[in-house]
Order: sequence, then C-alpha cells, then structure tokens
Amino acid sequence: MENTNELKDNPVINALFKAGAHYGYARSRRHPSVKPFIFGAKNRVDIFDLEKTKVALESALAFAHKLGTEGKQVLFVASKHEALSAVKRAADMLGMPFVAGRWVGGTLTNFSVIRARIEKLLDLTEKRKTGELQKYTKKERLLIDREIERLETLFSGLVSMTSVPAAVFVVDLGKEHIAVSEATKMKVPVIALASSDCDLSKVTYPIVGNDTSSQSIAFFVNAFAEAFHDGRTRRA
Repeated sequence: MENTNELKDNPVINALFKAGAHYGYARSRRHPSVKPFIFGAKNRVDIFDLEKTKVALESALAFAHKLGTEGKQVLFVASKHEALSAVKRAADMLGMPFVAGRWVGGTLTNFSVIRARIEKLLDLTEKRKTGELQKYTKKERLLIDREIERLETLFSGLVSMTSVPAAVFVVDLGKEHIAVSEATKMKVPVIALASSDCDLSKVTYPIVGNDTSSQSIAFFVNAFAEAFHDGRTRRA
C-alpha cells in the first residue's frame, strides 16, 4: 500500500494517503466487520488498505452523484469538533441541511414535531426582525430571545429540511449511532465515514477511513459534496 510508485500511479490513493486516511484505531478496538479493510498494523494501530477504501469511496460517490442528478436532499451530520467546519462548509455550498453538534432525538423519526419547532424559530425570528415583539415587556422579550437562541442552537442547520431527507451523510458511524438508527427506521440510506471500531453492517454506504483527523474528514466530506454537486450540475 505504501509503495511510492503505487501511490504515484493512483492519484486517489495518493490523495487518501496524504490526508492520513489510512490510520484506524488501536487493534484492540477493531470491530470484526472492518477486518476485510485492514492492510496491517503499525505500533498496534490498524492501517487500512487504501485500495479497498478507494472502492468503498467510489461506491459512495456514485450514489452522491445519483442523488444530485435526481435533485434529492442530503442531511449532513457530525458532532465531533474535527468535523464541524467541513460539514458546515459542504452543507452551505450545496444548500443542504446539517446537524453540527448534538443530535436531537426524533429529528427523523418524529419529524413533524421537529418541523413545528423549526417553524416556531422562524416565526419568532421574523417577529423580532419586524419589531412585533416590542409589545411585550422587557422581561418577556428577554425570555423570547433566550428561546430563539436555544432553538437556533438546535435547529438552525435544519431550516431548509421540510421533509425527511433522501439520504444522510454522517462522520463517525459509532458516534452518530442515534442518527443512523433513526435513518434506518425511516428506511433512509446512510453514507458514513467509519473507522476501525465501527459496525459497517449498520449503514448502506460505509467509507472506511480515518474519522478523527480533520484533514482526512475534510477529504471525504469534500469528495462527497463535489460528487453531489457534479450530479446536480448535470441535471441542470
């Protein structure tokens, strides 16, 4: 895998290697489902076979392209600090909804309730903007401001999501297990960046790679976003 000539011959593997995508967790944390993707170990840390990561990535990118071509909506999900900027940037570029922080239970499985809370956020924000809240006392306005702030923290990334999305992209399958579980219950395909400690059987399109390095995460998120954008451009 780390042969210099081989890396030069394959630009995708070269890019994966430079991003540090080949590093997993300690071998003791390995989930059995990841075994086919393991090249070996170095200092007791699992090293991924980037040829197999490339195949998994290409499958996910083909799906992303299809989603873009069909004009579908994808929900991006990440709560770990290393992934937040990449996920927000990709979602903003595509005009897609995102959760960059705590997942609110029921976001998918109880969407009508979640949407009602989003509508409340939009309503209060509009009323504050137009001065409609001036009829309330100073104390009441302070409480409303706090409510707006709370709702923004939870739902600002979901404003554009008016129905259950066609797919969910998560960074760190293990960490985002609640989002994955809800998507599965709703029969929504999941694309997930997953390290060596994850159960790959939980998702439709697992991409096995380093999910702790911001550089590696950005590589995978950007690749997915670009494939989606390319599909949407061709649709237009």
